[in-house]
Amino acid sequence: MAAIPVTRERRKGVAKARQLRLAASLIALAIPLSGCGTGPLWDKFLAKDETFVDEPADKLYNEGLYLMNQKKDPKAASKKFEEVDREHPYSDWARKSLLMSAYSFYQAGDYDSCIGAATRYVTLHPGSPDAAYAQYLIASSHYDQIPDISRDQNRTEKAIAALEEVVRKYPTSEYAVSAKAKLQAARDQLAGKEMDIGRYYIEKRDYTAAINRFKTVVTQYQTTRHVEEALFRLTEAYMAIGIVGEAQTAAAVLGHNFPDSRWYQDAYNLVKSGGAEPTENQGSWISRAFKKVGLG
Repeated sequence: MAAIPVTRERRKGVAKARQLRLAASLIALAIPLSGCGTGPLWDKFLAKDETFVDEPADKLYNEGLYLMNQKKDPKAASKKFEEVDREHPYSDWARKSLLMSAYSFYQAGDYDSCIGAATRYVTLHPGSPDAAYAQYLIASSHYDQIPDISRDQNRTEKAIAALEEVVRKYPTSEYAVSAKAKLQAARDQLAGKEMDIGRYYIEKRDYTAAINRFKTVVTQYQTTRHVEEALFRLTEAYMAIGIVGEAQTAAAVLGHNFPDSRWYQDAYNLVKSGGAEPTENQGSWISRAFKKVGLG
């Protein structure tokens, strides 16, 4: 059989048929996609090209100040300040915002976040004039979480360490005065804890354990309000176990340093009831402890 010559018209017809088959297959593919709403591939195809634009650092910072001062919303303010630090990390605004975020966290009662931000500030900017305030925020965050004396005092010890850091590193700053006041209150708290345990041992007639607790107050916290009672309790415990000499010294030191104390009258009567007088033994640890800090 003779070959049928391929004409131009026949070639055009074949190409057109191929185009129709391709179009039909694309339509078939599109139907399940449209039936499923918007799949990830379809969304990506339709998505517009949007370019992210950073907000100016000063604008974000001022928005944070507005939220803090006018709106009284420290939580929202902290987010604005963190945004400055995140988007403009090497700017002067970032340094200011880091400190303000610590302050915002403190005002919001988020003490752990405050400690984190303030610690980062002190680490990154130790020579800044505001480093003293950052350190003070760390100390205040610990201080504000001090529990009552019936609970563990780990937070109190952290507060004391941080407050001492303020006084040691920034003694001439305006925050040192406030830190010293809080430091005294925190030490008073630890002394109160020791007294509480000591009284418990007195009730249990475990006088040796009680003496050790009161000794801690006398040697480590003698500038607190608990030292007067601690000296009386030492008088009481020593009299109970028959070590009259130490009881006499405790009563005498109490009377010499706190003559108007109600605890001295009780100590005096207790020693007298045992047929003795308050008399200070200069070699006693009690006498040496008070002379060490200029008391007595």
